[in-house]
Formats: sequence, structure tokens, C-alpha cells
Amino acid sequence: MTYPVELKYVKSHEWVREDGDVVYIGITDYAQDALGDLVFVNLPEVGDEVTAGEAFADVESVKAVSDVFSPVTGVVLEINEELLDAPEQINQDPYGAWFIKVGQVQEHEDYLSAAEYEEHAQAEAEA
Repeated sequence: MTYPVELKYVKSHEWVREDGDVVYIGITDYAQDALGDLVFVNLPEVGDEVTAGEAFADVESVKAVSDVFSPVTGVVLEINEELLDAPEQINQDPYGAWFIKVGQVQEHEDYLSAAEYEEHAQAEAEA
């Protein structure tokens, strides 16, 4: 499993990349691996509001349907439409396959560093 140090992470297994006033959100390598082969992704609409700690999307794998939680509160600026037709991109490149870009960020969850998140993921895997 890889956890790029330039990203920030939350305990619900999403990653965050900040680019000025815009935040990219996706799911971690640990999350995509636990879910298995993804076959469907349901994303919000541009202009929708997302709230830190609440689900904004869901992904369906051959195993189950799982919610994706927003680490930030803000407004959806853009969705990654490629994922709608090719959700397997998330399995192939979880850190390149961002779900949404969020702007007007008002608050965010407590972020973890790559090392802190790796420790969290290992503890969860062992539980």
C-alpha cells in the first residue's frame, strides 16, 4: 500500500490534496483494496454542498456498496466524470482518480499525515 506524503488523510479512508483554494478528494489505496473491484460510482452534482463527515458519494464493488465521506465542508466545483464510465480507474490509480473538487471550504476534519494514516490503516486491518 502506498500513502503519498504530499496528501492529507482522514480516518474514514479518504485523501485530500489542496491546490490553492481548491480541495481534491478521493479514496485511499487501503480503501480501494478493501472494497475490491469497483464497478459503479455515484457522484454529486456540480454546485452541491458537501459537509465534513457526511457522505457525498458511494462506490459499488463486487462485494458491497460503500459511502464516501467528505473531509471538508464546501461546494462541489467539479466532478471526475471519467469515473462514471470507468470506475476501475480508482482501483488502478487511487491517488490519480479524484472524485470531486471542492471550493469555498469552510471547515475540514482533522487531517492525518501519511505516516499517521498508515498507522491507522494497519491498526484497522488487524482489528
